[in-house]
Amino acid sequence: MTFQTRGFEFLKDVDVRLTVELGRTEMKLKDVLSLTEESVVMLDRLTDELLDVMVNGKLIARGEVVAQGERFGLRIVELVGQEAQV
Repeated sequence: MTFQTRGFEFLKDVDVRLTVELGRTEMKLKDVLSLTEESVVMLDRLTDELLDVMVNGKLIARGEVVAQGERFGLRIVELVGQEAQV
């Protein structure tokens, strides 16, 4: 059996989970249980910081929120490359 390289064409239809992370915080369970509709949770990012874009939990890019009509979107600002291997 001979394996022929087809590039990445055969992977294009594979489902992956894309996640955009706005920020993180640590809270005690009692504080989580006391959240209401009017609660504000402070996150570890500033308003002008880029958001992390992850595929299956791996960071692949950073971006910023954009509004298009009545929907939110994401503009990719930078792609995260592999670090040089030693």
